[in-house]
Amino acid sequence: MEWQFDKIEKEAQAELEAVNGQGGLEAFRIKYLGRKGIVQEIFSSLGSVSAEEKPRVGKQANDLRNKLASILEEKTLQLRAETSKETQYTLDHSLPGVAPSIGHAHILSQTIDEICSLFEKLGFTVQDGPEIETEFNNFTALNIPIDHPSRDSFDTFYLEAEDRSNKGRYLLLRSHTSPGQVRILKQFPPPLAVIIPGKVYRPDAVDASHSFMFHQIEGLLVDRDVKFSDLKGLLTVFCQRLFGKDIKMRFRPHFFPFTEPSAEVDISCYICKGKGCSVCGRKGWLEIMGSGMVHPKVFEAAGYPKGKYTGLAFGLGVERITMLKYGINDIRIFFENDKRFLEQF
Repeated sequence: MEWQFDKIEKEAQAELEAVNGQGGLEAFRIKYLGRKGIVQEIFSSLGSVSAEEKPRVGKQANDLRNKLASILEEKTLQLRAETSKETQYTLDHSLPGVAPSIGHAHILSQTIDEICSLFEKLGFTVQDGPEIETEFNNFTALNIPIDHPSRDSFDTFYLEAEDRSNKGRYLLLRSHTSPGQVRILKQFPPPLAVIIPGKVYRPDAVDASHSFMFHQIEGLLVDRDVKFSDLKGLLTVFCQRLFGKDIKMRFRPHFFPFTEPSAEVDISCYICKGKGCSVCGRKGWLEIMGSGMVHPKVFEAAGYPKGKYTGLAFGLGVERITMLKYGINDIRIFFENDKRFLEQF
């Protein structure tokens, strides 16, 4: 059988030029280069060709197969390039740009920074303390007796490790920032005025007003002849700068093991101006912190000479201050990472 190789090649080129999709390429390959295609049919017919003609026909068949495979590959690359070009978008320089999202400090961090800044302007320095504390610093040095409920395992996160530097005294996640008082008193000589912000941990059931982890800020001022009137004046100035000059202050007698005398600090509700609303529970007052004069037992635990120094201390909850200031009624929302909430501040 005589094959017209030039004619087959021209017809194949013409057909391939008309192909404009992946389906057409596959149909072309099957027709010419497939197992039952024209090229394979030519090779199958070589058995009927004379011995003298077989080398020539075989060479022409090989050349045809190589040419068809080559033009098929070129066409495939061409269609891929055209498809890629079509899917690429064209930059429209007239469109407004899309600004990247820029993060900012969490609302609790903002409140901590604001409170620290106010006290720094009043002469305080900011210190920090470890979140893993000794039983001695967290309880004993603060005049908290061994049978106090807060020392029970269901009220404090105790760690299995034991503090080897203090035999028999276990390590724990601090339940308040007050242990920082003991560390500061041991580290720096008076006069001193420090505030200590940080996380604290208590195994409380999580609800709208409780969390197993929250933030506190501890304040401590020690010098000769520090009086309770100094405490009242200091906290009055702080609260007026934080909540506004129109608020009123109230100090209610209270008990804390590490201060004597002790007082709870209330401010008049800055929303209803003391008339009573849902925020203040219709009372007209908002409790914001505990305070008092440093107990002599705390000075004794820190190694201070008896009666030589006096001091004032106070502690406030950052979440509570933030909730009161911004009208937030659920502590859990601070830790849910909901951008709809966080982006408001």
